[in-house]
Amino acid sequence: MKPKYNMTLEQNIFVAKRNIVDYIYKSARLEGLGVTYPDTEAIFNGMSAPGVRVTDIIAVNNLKHAWQFLLDTLEPPLDYAYLCKLNQLVGGGNLIYNAGYIRALPVSIGGTSWKPALPVEEDIKARLNESRGIENATERAIDIMLYCMRGQFFLDGNKRTAMLAANKEMIANGQGIITIPVEFISGFTPLLIQYYETGEPDAVRAFVYDNCIDGMNL
Repeated sequence: MKPKYNMTLEQNIFVAKRNIVDYIYKSARLEGLGVTYPDTEAIFNGMSAPGVRVTDIIAVNNLKHAWQFLLDTLEPPLDYAYLCKLNQLVGGGNLIYNAGYIRALPVSIGGTSWKPALPVEEDIKARLNESRGIENATERAIDIMLYCMRGQFFLDGNKRTAMLAANKEMIANGQGIITIPVEFISGFTPLLIQYYETGEPDAVRAFVYDNCIDGMNL
């Protein structure tokens, strides 16, 4: 899996900051939040967004804070504690019950009858540590993202948390940003569900690589 972009850390941070509202908007839409791009931009800039639900406003602000945290902490390795911190930020303001802690309750996933097993802390730690052996940073980031999405480690916000974790790896290595364009959500979702049900990531991994990596050749 050849990297699509090869930027310096500073260049990748520049790209992330330049397009951060767009990335937040796309992440919100992937999770089914009812916000438009202008709504997201207004919320990001601390302005009012008439007609937007309070919970959606909180969710957008939480993504803003999570992205700020990510960009300020690119040096530490992605580990279990960092993953939990991302979910805590994503679920702040009482948006997600027990945000930042792995779930102890079963969950269901829309679009499939498949149910993920209860997460085990030591298994997550071991798997994240194992992922460091994937030399290619783009491949490693996509692997981490899909693993975290399928694991459903938290009661909510798993896709947002997983994408943030993946983008920590991408940006720290100058490889761009993983973001699911709104027009590709309808193609991504059934492949993700297929991966949930089968555990075979090849199709959704290829889709993400082909359609969902943003960046600039500076």
